[in-house]
Amino acid sequence: MLTTFQSSPTPAGTPLSSVLDMVLSGGPVMIPLALCSAIALTYAIERAVRLRASAVGVASLERELLPALASGGLARGLDVVERASTPAARVLRVALSHWNAPYLEREKQTEEAGLREVRSLSANLKPLVYTAMLAPLLGFLGTVYGMIVAFSTVASSASLGRPEMLAAGISQALVTTAAGLTIAVPAQVLYYVLKSRVERFSRDLEELHARAVDTLRRGIVTPPPAPKPEAPAASDSVPTEPVATQAA
Repeated sequence: MLTTFQSSPTPAGTPLSSVLDMVLSGGPVMIPLALCSAIALTYAIERAVRLRASAVGVASLERELLPALASGGLARGLDVVERASTPAARVLRVALSHWNAPYLEREKQTEEAGLREVRSLSANLKPLVYTAMLAPLLGFLGTVYGMIVAFSTVASSASLGRPEMLAAGISQALVTTAAGLTIAVPAQVLYYVLKSRVERFSRDLEELHARAVDTLRRGIVTPPPAPKPEAPAASDSVPTEPVATQAA
């Protein structure tokens, strides 16, 4: 039963001449490890493309939205966010469409829209986490089975007194551990790199929302009332009372 985990035999003392030989010497456990590697690479490329600055659309929306709000007010701003289809535009669309709602309702709707977009951008990062967790475990599993096979081979009567057989078996068994860690470390690094892009999107979106609200408020504030005309200043000359003439 355990011999099914042993790869094609490599002569004792023969070094693994290439990476392919090393991979093949890992045995059947290398198959799920290869699948983990392919899945992690696929999702990493997909998220890297999806989380580009031009794809999330904060910078491009800022260049177009703020001048529109300053010059045309709410109607022009809604027209801009309706034309765009980026995550940033969808969040600002909710904020502007609820502009005339009470403050707490508008903030709640905007926050919920932002959380939906952040969850959507973070959703396909989970396979990278699963790969980083699963690949080392599969590697250790392959190593354990390889060690069992190696010691079983040495314990057989045909291999007694040949320690090189044990060394060769241990060397092959450790290949799966190395493969698992080789897959897990880049997957974990890619996860944190892509996660930082999501967090940066969230921060930039908050700043854009604040600037949009400020621009819109300054654009619709009623002008200050005109100053009232000043009352005419009182004359400096003091009227004199007529002096009664004394009758002679």
